[in-house]
Amino acid sequence: MIGAMMTLLAFQLAGEVIARALALPLPGPVLGMLLLFAALLVRGGVPAPLRTVGQSLLNHLSLLFVPAGVGIMAHIALLRAAWLPIAATLALSTLATLAVAALTLKLLLRGQRGGPA
Repeated sequence: MIGAMMTLLAFQLAGEVIARALALPLPGPVLGMLLLFAALLVRGGVPAPLRTVGQSLLNHLSLLFVPAGVGIMAHIALLRAAWLPIAATLALSTLATLAVAALTLKLLLRGQRGGPA
């Protein structure tokens, strides 16, 4: 179990190092996750200890939202002052996400059928 956790942390560290060394506009943990995904594809599957650790982390995912909640409470005055731009940004980004997801689905279905969707 410790070895699997160290594997996850090693890939996160590798992602951080690569992202900072190459000045990529991609967060290091995201790059590390992509590296881990590629390694698991090459390996042909997920080892049992890594699966166990990953499932344990997913089972306790809600704990990772505690720091965000604390940050919101610590900066509530700032949020009150800038609520309109924040709400507008959230609404527009949600609409953009829905549009991109719909277009992606349309393209994937078109490719699956072999013709126009």
